[in-house]
Amino acid sequence: MSSILTNTSAMVALQTLKGINSNLEKTQQEISTGKSVATARDNAAVWAISKVMESDVNSFEGISSSLSLGSSTIAVARSASEQITDLLSEVKDKIVSSQEENVDRAKIQEDIVALRDQISSIVGAAQFNGLNLLSNSEGGATVAQIVGNTGAGKGIKGSGEVSVLASLDRSSSGTVSASSIAASKADLGTQALTWGTGTDLAAAAMTGAGAIAAGASGTLTVVGDTATAARGGNAVLAGDGYSIGGLTGITANIRYVARDGDTQADIAKALVSRINYEAEKAGVKISAEVDSNTGVKITNNTTAGITTTSTLTTGGKAGGGLALLGELDVTSSEGAAAALSAIEGLTQTAIKAASDFGTAQKRIDIQNKFVGNLVNSLKAGIGSLVDADMEEASARLQALQVQQQLGVQALSIANQAPQSILSLFR
Repeated sequence: MSSILTNTSAMVALQTLKGINSNLEKTQQEISTGKSVATARDNAAVWAISKVMESDVNSFEGISSSLSLGSSTIAVARSASEQITDLLSEVKDKIVSSQEENVDRAKIQEDIVALRDQISSIVGAAQFNGLNLLSNSEGGATVAQIVGNTGAGKGIKGSGEVSVLASLDRSSSGTVSASSIAASKADLGTQALTWGTGTDLAAAAMTGAGAIAAGASGTLTVVGDTATAARGGNAVLAGDGYSIGGLTGITANIRYVARDGDTQADIAKALVSRINYEAEKAGVKISAEVDSNTGVKITNNTTAGITTTSTLTTGGKAGGGLALLGELDVTSSEGAAAALSAIEGLTQTAIKAASDFGTAQKRIDIQNKFVGNLVNSLKAGIGSLVDADMEEASARLQALQVQQQLGVQALSIANQAPQSILSLFR
């Protein structure tokens, strides 16, 4: 049946042409944008996944910059530490030379002072973007990470560490957390400590102080302030001043002011080094060693007894890690002998700092390389989800253009069908 009101063939041809035009428009959009999923309308699920991944890529690119900055900062500190180690080796050579009786010790002392001043200059200049990893005397700087607040060997890490943003970790539930690489600061300064005057601490500096008979030993245990609530119950805070007195024959005060990052074990080790140096310098037969990690074991090898005392103050400023370098005096035989004993510990301090910085820098560089590879992998994954297959799109475009021409021709033929009805009325 033919009808001049309803042209079924034209309707079918029109629908077919619309479908072809729609597919052609989509293909042309893919070619112009290069994406098969350009908007959420194209594929909501894939678009959402790709956007999350793109956000991660942007974050990791920022992390890569952070890692590069951290690596450069640590590289400066490592290089300076290595140079200081070399200078300390020169100081040691001078001290060894001073052990002879027929040398000009005064001139050797001048050389040691010059090398010490050069070390101070290097420490002062070893900063990158305002951050100096070789200065760790004051508190409250970049990071406040509680490592432990009670018990032996625990302390608070403040500016004793710097934290370098290393990664963003996304869990299966979508929760994102940041992870960092911590690099410990060192202190290779030569500045002397500043003794505090505050006496508001609730606990004694050390337990076990008292009489030590001739030929006997006694142990003082560093306890810090573990009870005062106002100080957060932390065992060690920067500025705490620990002092041991009553050591017969040693006129100098055995003092140490805690720096950020110090533990009770660090304090015990520092006090032991100081006791042995002052004893050798004064020619006194008293020796000390670290006992049970946080104890200072003092052995009295003299013929008379000694009485140890301890005090603890606040408000002090820590001396440099190489502060003892400023007190070395080889102008006397006793001073030369004490200096020879002390320089080894100072050299090890610088070596450890350089080694620690080298380890941290290597880890950061490895992480930076991994982040770069991860960014490339994420970009490739995003591309596989949303990028258009240009070869396929090109072939499809050619086919759709032919279909469009055929569709237009079919519609034209279908529209001419009612014309044949006129012949019935001639």
